[in-house]
Amino acid sequence: MSDIAVTGLGLLTAAGADAGSTWQGVCSGVPTAALDPRLGDVPVPLSCRVPDFDVKALLGRDVWRMDRSAHLALAAAHEAVADAGLDPASWDGARVGVVVGVGTESKDTIVASVRKYIDHAYAAVSPLTVPRSMVNAPAAEIGIALGAYGPSMAVTTACASGATALGVARDLLLADRCDIVLAGGIEAPCHPVTSLSFSQMGALSTRLHDPAGASRPFDADRDGFVLAEGAGILVLERAKDARARRASPHAYFCGYGSSTDGYHYAAAHPEGTGIERAYRAALADAGLEPADIGHVNAHGTATPMNDRIEGVTLRRIFHGRPPAVTSTKGVTGHTLGAAGAVEAVLAVLTLRHQMIPPTANLDRLDPDIDLDVVAKVPRPCRVETVASNSFGFGGHNTVLVLRRA
Repeated sequence: MSDIAVTGLGLLTAAGADAGSTWQGVCSGVPTAALDPRLGDVPVPLSCRVPDFDVKALLGRDVWRMDRSAHLALAAAHEAVADAGLDPASWDGARVGVVVGVGTESKDTIVASVRKYIDHAYAAVSPLTVPRSMVNAPAAEIGIALGAYGPSMAVTTACASGATALGVARDLLLADRCDIVLAGGIEAPCHPVTSLSFSQMGALSTRLHDPAGASRPFDADRDGFVLAEGAGILVLERAKDARARRASPHAYFCGYGSSTDGYHYAAAHPEGTGIERAYRAALADAGLEPADIGHVNAHGTATPMNDRIEGVTLRRIFHGRPPAVTSTKGVTGHTLGAAGAVEAVLAVLTLRHQMIPPTANLDRLDPDIDLDVVAKVPRPCRVETVASNSFGFGGHNTVLVLRRA
């Protein structure tokens, strides 16, 4: 398969409102989880929210008609396009696509409208309830704002959505459906209803006495993830097209694999068979062997069972000698549908800076997870190829392979 060039990066997480500040934040290893008064009196009022994000400065008068997920999407898209050195005023918009992964619809607008319905305040229900909350709203708003008139779509594979969107975008480029695709993932899930649902499921960390220490991927004392918002958008082009316009790629997207466990609506397959299938497919797509991978950006949500399954499966895939592993969710929290794209951006930055960010809050590695997990401080490295893997409810597994430019 032909390589796809990554020519632009846009990123917003709780570690920073752009790619540069997020990179510094994850490399510092300083967690961002905190008690969130906006979550009200739910049992687990913890979240990781994007700091210092002036949406009005970016969107002006249009801010009122969009939900938080669209705000994040547009900010990341604008940053990515500028980083790629592209001018939407001069590109052929019909050849520019948009693929955005989203885990769930926006709760802010829907819950507000449902409350008005229950109170019989029918006339107060906003006519924008559906347009603001639909899962394709972020993709649509990017197309409207930037004049991208090619294929535009939302992809939803739960917490693998952002990574799956990048794979779909790569397929569009290889099939010559587009010349440029803005692709990634968005999620704005920090709402009481979302928190309550995951809390009832037992998926969230309940470390309320130590919010900063709540997200603990691969740690023996982990007890669940921390809800987080974020957005990651990458500008993708065929390598030959990037060369023709003298762009300087950050990295090359050279392999993509996906699979479904076909096992359970929420739990991962205990033997990680679907994860392994996705890895085999991604490596075959890239023309690589497991030994060619120099680093893994893991899913690593800090849930007890899933981290263990991921760790055991990685050891099997890499024949008992996995490369250095990290989970940046210790700093950023779990951005759900955005996670795969957020971590793809961080994997690209790992290649560019030759530095692996640490896994925050890893004080004592779970003895059942026999991996070389980078902890406490970033690790300088000589890495040519990185794998970034993401998994989601419903048994969705996605693996991306990225190569140094």
